[in-house]
Amino acid sequence: MKKLIVVAGILIAIVAAAFIGMRIYTKSFSPEGNAVYDQNSINIEVKYGRPYKKNRQIFGGLVPYGKVWRTGANEATTFTTNVDLMIGNEELPKGTYSLFTIPEKDSWNIIFNSTIPGWGVDFSGEAARDPSTDVVNVEVSAISTKSTFEQFTIDFEQMHNEIDMILMWDQTLVVVPMHEAN
Repeated sequence: MKKLIVVAGILIAIVAAAFIGMRIYTKSFSPEGNAVYDQNSINIEVKYGRPYKKNRQIFGGLVPYGKVWRTGANEATTFTTNVDLMIGNEELPKGTYSLFTIPEKDSWNIIFNSTIPGWGVDFSGEAARDPSTDVVNVEVSAISTKSTFEQFTIDFEQMHNEIDMILMWDQTLVVVPMHEAN
């Protein structure tokens, strides 16, 4: 019985080490990134994986049009706000959400979901999103650019009373306008 317990313990340790090693290995290709907006008592933070283009066709290829994307790589992308926000005509209560998108050629659906999966995709490779827990789902325009963004990037800019969350990768730029809810 002691041998069985020892062997089981060794197997569990090997599996745990392999899992940790795999996470470190995959993150070497898509390092973690943070986008932070911190002004006028509004604090917003996005944590996401930042994959590289690496001469691949991104939108309509690696990231198919019309399918839910985890909006980055590795773990699910998270969006945290300390205030209620208006995104389009929808209110996003303060809190932490997973951020998913559905890219199309000319527009994207931006989805804030109250469930935060441990990894951005399930075992089938599909985005780990439960649509029944979507809180906000808005459509915004996608802008084609002549410039190429090699690494997926999320950033914030302030324009007057509006905060723009900007998603950039390959030759695509997406602006998600938001402001504090009153």
